[in-house]
Amino acid sequence: MGHAIGGILPLALGIAISPIPIIAAILMLLTPKAGSTATSFTAGWVLGIAGGYAVLVVIASVVGLSTDSNGNAVTATIKIVLGVLLLLLAGKQWRGRPKPGEAPAMPGWAAIDKVTPGKAFGLGLVLSVVNPKNLLMIVGAAVAVAQLGVSGAALTVAGIVFTVIAASTVALPVIAYFAARDRVTGWLNELTAWLTANNAAVMATLLLVIGVVMIGKGIGGF
Repeated sequence: MGHAIGGILPLALGIAISPIPIIAAILMLLTPKAGSTATSFTAGWVLGIAGGYAVLVVIASVVGLSTDSNGNAVTATIKIVLGVLLLLLAGKQWRGRPKPGEAPAMPGWAAIDKVTPGKAFGLGLVLSVVNPKNLLMIVGAAVAVAQLGVSGAALTVAGIVFTVIAASTVALPVIAYFAARDRVTGWLNELTAWLTANNAAVMATLLLVIGVVMIGKGIGGF
């Protein structure tokens, strides 16, 4: 089980350190409907990560990527491909960073002051599993644990750990807001400003590091 958890930790952190969903959650917390929208968004975010992991682990297990079924070469190739795709995304993020003095561009949904709880839930789902970067991370996690051929219990525990870590950075601001609303509002505004300004650089660096790690693991698997 330790190998399974160790294999998914970097990928879970790759999802966790994603400025855009954190910004979305904080923006919802600063609206009049903070309780319902932020909670719905977090629920969608968690469900998307957990559901995506579960589906992809089943697919990877059915395909037969465990070491017991001689899936090493296939798994290694998948990891290299995932690593290359992450490097390409890193390059795209880096090229898209704002120039000095230029205001960073935000997605069209960033104007969410009138978002409903249902739309917030859907947005959480989309940002968690439909986002290409997150999808690559979840695929990588599913491949990593399926390759080990561990028991269903170990797969479940690894999935819970993966989901908790990946969703933590979105959930924690929401929890902090409801625990100490008056004290954290200023901090949330400052965090939003910093993440907005540094989103591209943070994501480019993160994708570069994880991409290189994935390629290295893939090469080591042959």
